[in-house]
Parts: sequence; structure tokens; C-alpha cells
Amino acid sequence: MYDAIVLGLGGIGSAAVYHLSGRGLRVLGLDQFGPGHALGSSHGQTRIIRQAYFEHPVYVPMAQQAFELWAELEARSGASLYQETGLLQIGAADGEVIAGVSRSAAEHRLEIERLTPDEAMSRFPGFKVLPDQTAVFERRAGYLRVEACVQAHLDEAKRRGAALRFEEPVRRWTAHAGGVEVESDRGIYRAERLMIAAGAWSSAALADLRLPLEVLRKPMLWYRPTGDDYRRERGTPCFLYEAAGHIYYGFPQIGPEGVKVAEHTLGLHVDDPSSVDRRVHDDDRQPVEAFISAYLPRLSSECTQSSVCMYTVTPDRNFIVDRHPRWPHVAIVAGLSGHGFKFAGVLGKALADLAVDGRCGWPVERFGLQRAALRS
Repeated sequence: MYDAIVLGLGGIGSAAVYHLSGRGLRVLGLDQFGPGHALGSSHGQTRIIRQAYFEHPVYVPMAQQAFELWAELEARSGASLYQETGLLQIGAADGEVIAGVSRSAAEHRLEIERLTPDEAMSRFPGFKVLPDQTAVFERRAGYLRVEACVQAHLDEAKRRGAALRFEEPVRRWTAHAGGVEVESDRGIYRAERLMIAAGAWSSAALADLRLPLEVLRKPMLWYRPTGDDYRRERGTPCFLYEAAGHIYYGFPQIGPEGVKVAEHTLGLHVDDPSSVDRRVHDDDRQPVEAFISAYLPRLSSECTQSSVCMYTVTPDRNFIVDRHPRWPHVAIVAGLSGHGFKFAGVLGKALADLAVDGRCGWPVERFGLQRAALRS
């Protein structure tokens, strides 16, 4: 009998077992794949972390807490998890990105630097900024080493006594007034509480809730630079562009693969996350390479590496962070909509708080199961 079981040990589940075991609880974590796998949403070397959140100012305090929790995990584990590079964001002044960044920065008194196109290109010569675009630089931003973050949470949870079982798919779970029962292909486990962090498999894990989640296939691509202009050591930041109705993002060169670039806005619908197409096709590359041609003048069109991950998207692109409406000892994080990994420590802690304390301090109207966007 465990105090808590966690389904899924990716970005959020690994953080949940870390925080639960830190409370001295007897914790079991289950995952259908191996540790640090590349079959879900938490892989691909890097993820951007930022404070001036264009999506909505409500995320800013959570982003600030996320920075603190990543620093705590670095200190505890000795692993290098976060690299500060700054973030260059470019788009129309009244577009979703620049207007949203400005709103969050103003509401939370965050330091951002506004640059004219000429100033931005002089300071960061690897980027092209059009005369009708605005550039904003946020110093306290950078990237997380995604696989290292997941592994650090798992390692520290194990050191705290958590039992972690991989390559063990869960067949079903049931809840009752006294606890939960989880059946895998290897056995049956019982606990007082259950936390579900199933990522792209959330619809199946939470079939009784019939959540309006859509899984999208998201290619990530690496391109070879023509020189050293994009190297992190030369001061190149992470970047995010809003152009022609799309949002593109990328990272400085940190390895021989080159510069990682991806498109954030679109994505092909995935019927079954277990059989997603992991090959990268010409149709995947074309929009990214058109963006590179227009805005990254010192990057070649030679694709050196590729990977495919998945977004699990809610109708309003906000997370689901709540307890099961029938079983309050079952806590849920789902639908991170392609911008959740930076919050992994915060979301893992929220799962632990919800399951143990019944609350986590998150604004229920935005992240709860009863919000209008999920009911409709």
C-alpha cells in the first residue's frame, strides 16, 4: 500500500514523484516507456523558460516560482539544468506576442528592453527584423536542458525513497472512498491517492471525463549555421518570432547539430499518440525553412537532425490543473498546450498539493475542469 501513485514519469510526473517523496510519502511512479524517453512531449534537448509571459499575466508568478524550483533542483542534484541566454521576441507591436509580453511586463513590473529593428540587428546580427516589426529583449530567460531536468527529478525522487517502475503500461485505474487501485500489465497496486500526468495519453487515462483534448504532432528541426554567429558563447539568445500569422521559436547553437528551430502554432492531428509518425517530411520542413530564409540570414537550409514531439492542446490553450470531480484524492495535470515544460516543477508540486492538501493556490477559473472552455 502506497501513499501515492503517479501515472506518467515525463516532465510533470517526474516532478510530482520528486515533490511527493520530499514530503516523506511512500510513492510509486509508473511509466509505459523507459526513463527519459523520446516518445512523448519532454525531449529534444531544450525548452525555453521566460517570465514576461505573452499568453497571459496569470502565468508570470508561476514562471517566477519555476525559476526558483529549477535552481533548487540544480543545487540538490548537482546537474546543470538552466542556461541563461536572454530571449529576443519579435513581431508586430500590436500582435499576440509583443502586446502580450508588454502587458505581462507592465502588470508584474518585469524588466524588458525595447529595441528598434536596427538596434536589434546590430546587437544580434544573426537575426533580421523588418521595419514594421518590434523587438523586445528579456534578460532573465533562457533554456532548460529538458532530458537532464526529467532525469534530475527522477534521480532525486529515487534517493528520497520513491519506487519508479518503467516499461510498465497501466491498463486501468479505479477509485473508491478509501483510495485507488491501479492495474498494470505486471500487477495491481493500491494507494491512498493518485496523480495523473499522462501527457498525450491523457484522454485515455481520463476517459470518464471526456476532456476536449487534441494531440498535435510537432516536428523539431536543427540547421547548420554558415558561421559562428548563432553560438551561445557569442551571446546569441533564444528567440521567438511572430510572423505571417505563425509563431516560430529557436535556440542558440549549443552543439554540432546547429540551431534548433520549430513552428509553435500549427500541427497535424494525432489520432493515437502511440503510433504518431516520427519521420520528418518535406511538408514539415517547408514552413520552417521559409521562416529561416526570411529572418535568419546566416543559417543554411541544411537540416542536420530532427525529432517529433506532441502537444496536448485544450480549446483555450490553458492548462488543466485540478482534482477529479468525483474522486478528490485523484489529481490531474493535462493539456499543457505546448508551453508547459518550463512549469514542470511548479506543476509537479501542484499535483502533490492537490492530492495531499486539497488545494494548490492556482486560479481555478483559468485552470479548473469546470471552466467554460472545457464544458463547451
